[in-house]
Formats: sequence, C-alpha cells, structure tokens
Amino acid sequence: MSIANDGLNRRMITVSIMLATIIQALDGTIANVALPHMQGSLSASQDQITWVLTSFIVAAAIATPLTGWLCDRFGQKNIFLASVAGFTVASVLCGLSGSLTEIVIARLLQGIFGAALVPLSQATLLDINPREKHGSAMAVWGMGVMIGPILGPTLGGWLTDSYDWRWVFFINVPVGAMAFYGIWRYIKKTDAPRKMQFDAFGFATLSLAIGALQMLLDRGEQNDWFASTETWVEAIILALSFAYFVAHTATRPAGKSFFDYRLLRNSNYVSGLLFIFIVGLVLYATRALTPSMLQSLMGYPAKIAGLVTAPSGIGTMVAMMVVGRLVGKIDLRVLLATGFLITAFSLWQMTQYTLVLSQSDIVWPGVIQGLGLGLVFVPLSAATFATLSPEMRAEGTAIYSLIRNIGSSIGIALVQTLLARNTQTVHASLVEHVTIANPALLDNLATPQAAASLNNEITRQASMIAYVDDFWLMMIATLCVIPLLLLIKPPAKTAPAAVDHAAME
Repeated sequence: MSIANDGLNRRMITVSIMLATIIQALDGTIANVALPHMQGSLSASQDQITWVLTSFIVAAAIATPLTGWLCDRFGQKNIFLASVAGFTVASVLCGLSGSLTEIVIARLLQGIFGAALVPLSQATLLDINPREKHGSAMAVWGMGVMIGPILGPTLGGWLTDSYDWRWVFFINVPVGAMAFYGIWRYIKKTDAPRKMQFDAFGFATLSLAIGALQMLLDRGEQNDWFASTETWVEAIILALSFAYFVAHTATRPAGKSFFDYRLLRNSNYVSGLLFIFIVGLVLYATRALTPSMLQSLMGYPAKIAGLVTAPSGIGTMVAMMVVGRLVGKIDLRVLLATGFLITAFSLWQMTQYTLVLSQSDIVWPGVIQGLGLGLVFVPLSAATFATLSPEMRAEGTAIYSLIRNIGSSIGIALVQTLLARNTQTVHASLVEHVTIANPALLDNLATPQAAASLNNEITRQASMIAYVDDFWLMMIATLCVIPLLLLIKPPAKTAPAAVDHAAME
C-alpha cells in the first residue's frame, strides 16, 4: 500500500493517539489524591468515596474485551473517535457532578469509553509502522502508557491544591479535543477485515467473571477477604462465570465465539500474555507501595510524595528510547533479562529502607526501577505481536491490556494484604518486649498518653518492616521470572513488512 506524506502523517497520528492514551492512563491514578476533597464536597463516607475508583476500574475491565469485536463491526477509526469523544464528555460529567451517584455513573462511562483507548493506540502504532520499526513504536506507546500512572498523583495533587478537585477531570477536555481532531484528520477510515458474530453469552459470562474478580480484589482487604459474605459471593460468581465462558468458547467454531481462541495458537503471543501478567503482578504492585509508605509513615504530603516518585518515570522513558533502537539488533531475551535484573537490584535497594530516609534515597532506586521497567516493557510488547497477523491485532492488544490490568490488580491486592497482615504480626511480636520489667521503657509507660505514643511508634516500626518484607517478596519474584524467558522464541528476521490496514491519508 502506498502512503502519501508518509513521515508527516505517521508523526501526527502518533501524537494524536498518544494524547488519547495518556488521558486514559492518567485517569487510573489522577483521582486518587483528590478523594478526600471529593468526600467532603459530595458528602460521602470514606467507604462510599472509594466507588469513584472502583467504578472506573470495573467498567474499564469489562469493556476492554469488546474492543476487537467493535473494531471488526464498526471499523477501527470509528471506535477510536467514539471512545475519545465519549471519554472526554464523561470527564466533563465527572467534573460537574454534584452527588456521589452522579460521579460514580460518570466514572462508569469514563471506564466504558476509555477501555479501548490503550489497546487501539497499540494496534494503530503497529499498523502504521513497518515491522523493523515496531520496537521504536512500542517504545513510544510504552512511554504513553507509563507516564500516566507516574504523573497522575503529582498532577492530581497540584490541580487539587491549586484549583479544585473538579479540574482533575476538566484537564482531559483540551487534550481529548486535540486527540479527536488528530485521529479524525489523519487516520484513514478502512473496512473491517473480519465480520465476527457477536457472542452475547460469551461476553456476558466473561464480563461477570472480570467484574467479580475486580470487585473481589478492590474490596477484598477492606472486607477482610473471605470473612465477608460479599467476597464469597464475588468468588462464586467469578468461578461459575469463568467456567461457563471457557466451556462455551471451547465448543464454539472459530470466529463465532466472543474470544477468538486462535490467538492461543500463537506461542509468542501466549508467552507475552504470561509475562505481561507477571510484569503487572510484580512491577506495578511495587510502584503502588512507595507513595503510600511515604505518606503514611514519613508524613509526606501527596504533592511531595508524587514529586519524589515521579523521577522513576524519567528512568522508564530513557530506557524506552534506548531499547526501542535495540529491538531487532539484540536478542529480546537478553534485553528482558537485563530489565528484570535491574529491577531486582532496585528492589534490593528498597529492602534497605528505614524510617530515616533522604529524598535521594527514594529517588534513585525509583529511577533504577524505571530503567528496568522500560527495558522489559518495550521488547516484551514487540515480541508478543511480532508474529500476530494484522487482522487480529485489535483483539490481541485488548486481551494484552486486560491481562496487564488484571495482573496489576492482583499484585496490588496481594502486597496490600501482606502489608496489613505483616504489620499486625510484627506489631504483636514487638509488643511482647514492651513491659514494665524493661527499665528503658518505664518512662514511656508512666501515663496513658506516653503509652499511646509508644504504641504509635511501634506501629510505625512494624509497618516499615512490613513494607520491607513486601520489597523482599517482589525482588525474589522478579528473579524467579528470569528462567521463564526461555519460553519466548525470538521472532524470525523477515523482510520489512508493509504498513497494515490502519493506513494514513
């Protein structure tokens, strides 16, 4: 296929779709720091206001698998435009909300419309670039995906403190408008390559399973896990729905089930799904620990906590820019192993944390971890889709994003649960040594106020030990992943592929 003004249009498409990616990735974390302000403004309890986050996560998770079918039915450009427009309008509704019900409904819409943005941006970048430039394309895409979660808390804290929590959502409007124009102007409308039937039963069972899983993970620790009836209900719905989905999909002809199981015949793609799940489980979970540690144990304001953790994004972007040029020249498994080893080293540095830390003690391990993540993310994306046919990319990228999000949800739930349990265990162990028989503690137990102050300090020490335990666990898990790299087969070197169906005008 010949392409006029190839260089100019490719750059404009890249800018446009990355703007759409960034606003979606930002909204996964930007609202977190504004929750206390929303709680007061909307007259909601602490338990109720968390639905602002939960509704977005659950809606996005359920809607993500629809991306492939929607593109096949209505065309990739149309779905991209509808997603950007719907996400931008939903952002306005979030900012205008006057009650908890209104903002939860608006966040549901945000999640539904935003679900396709990340997988479509990945698919489009693969489509508009020849095979030999897929590494560089995935580097650009990776920077967009990663910059959102990194900058979200910092930007959200600044907007909330300087203006109002509503600007956390209004900031999406000009960016969404520019993304919409760029996609409308520069991406050529093409016919869908396939016309898949919509499998309503498959979609319903998969949606129930994903929704139940996300609810279980998001509210499990709050509900004390299986001590709660809600968790048992969610687990049963998850098990039954997923069992029905697997049985239904396995007995349907190829192309007539909601999930095209022909994707599973591609060994590189399946290996990529395994590794992106592990990346979400280990690396994303680790990133969720540091800000909470700084705020809860060291008294960092949300804005400052965001500033000292943001440099990790610099490491990620530097690594992605470099590794994008190395993909295709160096064995992907070598790049991945290097990334995991660097990440393990940064986690080892974090296991040395104490309650007395300088800002540089926080910044540098974060930068090193960012380097490791960048070295993992880009070659993994390139290897996963290297042998996948173009007509299956929309669905393939949707499942890829879904698996990454599920991995990160499980990882975050795991480390938060271990953090809470280990804090209690260590606290109980430390308290055993606090008795009036210890002369060094007599003054600290002389009055109720002194005893309470001592208990608070013991809790801080126990929490710090629990955080360190989590870092040790993540470091060991990262090292255990490296031997699994043998499952990845480096893609065969072929002649440069032509640019695929998402062509440019």
